[in-house]
Amino acid sequence: MTTPRTFRIAAIPADGVGKEVVAAGRQVLDALAADSTGADAFAFDWQEFDWGCEYYARTGKMMADDGLDQLKDFDAIYFGAVGWPTVPDDVSLWGLRLKICQNFDQWANIRPVHFLPGVVSPLRKADGTELDWVVVRENSEGEYAGLGGRNLSGRGPGGEVAVQSSLFTEVGCDRIIRFAFDLARTRTRRKVSSVTKSNAQQYGMVLWDEAFKRVAAEYPDVETESVLVDAMAAKFVLHPEDLSVVVASNLNADILSDLGSALAGSLGLAASANLNPERRFPSMFEPVHGTAPDIAGQGLANPIGAVGSAALMLEHLGLPDQAARLNKAIEQTTAAGALPCDLGGSATTDEVTKTLIDALNP
Repeated sequence: MTTPRTFRIAAIPADGVGKEVVAAGRQVLDALAADSTGADAFAFDWQEFDWGCEYYARTGKMMADDGLDQLKDFDAIYFGAVGWPTVPDDVSLWGLRLKICQNFDQWANIRPVHFLPGVVSPLRKADGTELDWVVVRENSEGEYAGLGGRNLSGRGPGGEVAVQSSLFTEVGCDRIIRFAFDLARTRTRRKVSSVTKSNAQQYGMVLWDEAFKRVAAEYPDVETESVLVDAMAAKFVLHPEDLSVVVASNLNADILSDLGSALAGSLGLAASANLNPERRFPSMFEPVHGTAPDIAGQGLANPIGAVGSAALMLEHLGLPDQAARLNKAIEQTTAAGALPCDLGGSATTDEVTKTLIDALNP
């Protein structure tokens, strides 16, 4: 009798609809694992952590003091969404999600943009053109490095000064750009589009541009372009068929990937992976959407982004066939019309989850 390979996963639902979509994703993953057999059998050993804004209300902290030590030996982290109106966003984000990302050096953030069957896109071009690209986001420095401070409040109202510094390093630029080129080599169209703003940001983004040119020379088989961020925002709308892999700094990729998901139909569809490619620390997988306080607890949350993130987790864990199976189930679910409210449908979270599980075993 074959012993299934067991993956230890830390689940952090956190806040709002994060709790609902992580629960849904776990149901789908467990159903997938239960159907695995023989030498390909696998299972999940889940441990859930109650960190988030409710934990903050009880303790004054977003996560336990030794939280990173508790997480470091897991195979992966499955994250929901963080933030709530009772806690300032900078406190909730820096106290949990960014604390994990930065301390575990999850420097590569992957955000695919998928146009799913049965989902109406606001982009007219999507009706007759096959569109599929991925945004690769530098996830450890750039505009979210957290460098700076506030001072001179003693001057009185209107006299305070805030300084927020971006950080660009050769190491940081080189590794994320090289990651993007390696990813492009796995895709049908081998192309990397670099997003820059070096016409206005003459230090950090010029360093980025120089790194892109240097790394691109090592990949003569990959097509390249360098596009200013404002022009790239327009290209997402006007010429998305020309995109394959888009690599950008922390802030630019954050904004552009949200635009891409909106063009695909909803942020509720958007999956992401925060990777430590060297595997010195566990990587973290999460949907891109927020906590949605307006619908939290009503059973209306869209679990597709969380399930798509689970597929990225399976890929990272060395289960590409199972990841493909899960992505196919997502396509079958939307094609069947099991759409939640953010996609113009009326399906509940439980109904979408059930349809996803049923699609795994047609």
